[in-house]
Amino acid sequence: MKRILVTGATGQIGSELVPALRQRYGSAQVIAAGHQNEPQPGLADNGPYITLDVTQIKVIDAVVKQYNIDTVFHLAALLSAKAEEKPQLAWKVNMDGLYNILEVSRANGCAVFFPSSIGAFGPDTPRDNTPQDTLQHPNTMYGVCKVSGELLCNYYYTRFGVDTRGVRYPGLISHETMPGGGTTDYAVEIFYHAIKEKRYNCFLKQDTYLDMMYMPDAIRAAIELMETDANRLKHRNAFNITAMSFAPKELAACIQRFIPEFSMHYTVDPVRQAIADSWPRHMNDRAAREEWDWKPRYDLESMTQDMIDRLLFRLGDKRF
Repeated sequence: MKRILVTGATGQIGSELVPALRQRYGSAQVIAAGHQNEPQPGLADNGPYITLDVTQIKVIDAVVKQYNIDTVFHLAALLSAKAEEKPQLAWKVNMDGLYNILEVSRANGCAVFFPSSIGAFGPDTPRDNTPQDTLQHPNTMYGVCKVSGELLCNYYYTRFGVDTRGVRYPGLISHETMPGGGTTDYAVEIFYHAIKEKRYNCFLKQDTYLDMMYMPDAIRAAIELMETDANRLKHRNAFNITAMSFAPKELAACIQRFIPEFSMHYTVDPVRQAIADSWPRHMNDRAAREEWDWKPRYDLESMTQDMIDRLLFRLGDKRF
């Protein structure tokens, strides 16, 4: 990787991936691309930032040529809950956008990172110790797009030799950006409410177990996979990766160890609960561990402590 384009750079993953890539490869070498004219502080100040619509293939091609891009981290997408609200738009952004990135990459010799998700699985997928290769029949537009994206990336690798790679992310927890319409958003929202209000009303049932990961691990996984010797990779795309599995009640209990007066309440959102119930509780990530030495660094307690410490600093509140 020498010249890198990150689409969806203003989103949850992109806003932290861009600084990490710039630190590793140089600020001028990483072009952040988002749909916002005015991104959050840092993205435009510390390196190139452009506004990019991933549904416009000619514009993407022009950007890749202008900046001599050799690697694309394609993160632009509508997330699970938003995709259910606007399924037609989700297909246009998630699938047409990916197709455009792959076509431009084929023509210009770029490698592509595409993040899939636990949303690529469905109700008939084994929910515990979910295998790397298993049934994938999602019942959401977000999941349909992710499965289709996995297959399309594999096709472009086998048919055209495009160096496509990707992971299936679990729910992601970040202190940098607010949630953007995902089913696991509660695991981020809860920290802000715990610090500011000492209470949180959760939209999932208290015993809904889901795979989760702290964002520093998610960022490191993307970079490590793209830096791995291609000869080691057997699966190439959509590696299961995970770090921890917990339910809302367990996250609440962990937060209470740091903020004793915090209380958790529940008003279940049937749409997001149904989505969560179709996803794995815990994925088997053996393939990632064997093929590119994947290993998480954060567990529930260390993630919780770091989230609280960082948010307290950012919010300027040193008191519980």
